[in-house]
Amino acid sequence: MNWETFPDYDALSEGAARILLDAIRADPKVILGLPTGDTPLGMYSRIVAACSREYRCFRDVVAFNLDEYVGIPRDHPGSYFAFMQRHLFKHVDIDPANTHIPNGMAPDLKVECARYERSIASAGGLGITFLGLGSNGHIAFNEPGTPFDSRTHVVALSESTRKANAAFFLDQPVPTHAITMGIATILDSREIVLLASGAKKRDAIARLRSGTQAGDFPASALGTHSNVRVLVDEAASS
Repeated sequence: MNWETFPDYDALSEGAARILLDAIRADPKVILGLPTGDTPLGMYSRIVAACSREYRCFRDVVAFNLDEYVGIPRDHPGSYFAFMQRHLFKHVDIDPANTHIPNGMAPDLKVECARYERSIASAGGLGITFLGLGSNGHIAFNEPGTPFDSRTHVVALSESTRKANAAFFLDQPVPTHAITMGIATILDSREIVLLASGAKKRDAIARLRSGTQAGDFPASALGTHSNVRVLVDEAASS
């Protein structure tokens, strides 16, 4: 893993945005794996600002989101479909047909997971995938105990994960399940960029730095990949 430490969240977000935009400039048809949650918000806002000044910024880009909640419609403000529209997709020139997010309302979730996995493969596989890091070490929604060879699947969300995402649901209960790319799906990416910010991520970052791989710490699977960049701010790394 290649580690980069930034003085604060703003600098980390700027660094992450630069990596993503450089990937698009190097390959305008790049296939992105994209995260949600608090950590990538600064990255997305900077990408939107930069692309407002560039012609055809996202025109040929293909994006696959990491996950989506089960049981809520896409127009629900807490859905990741709504999140991505709000923070990125409606502000850039990406073709809606090139934006892919699992359907958490699919009548058969197992079929939906298989369909999503096939869609990624048919597109040519993920070029560069951006990840957040859960305080319990989860990546995407792969909770502790998820097999490292997992593919897109339905997962029961841990209480800590649901609590961390409660702000997106206001007074409504956070869904108990989600569809997520599996760990093996993520590891098939040609490049991976992990973002971690704040003191709440300090223990998880310390464990990731140790290099020990363990099933109860999904992020440790990244140690098996040959091209991973870890971007942290000082609050997370100290």
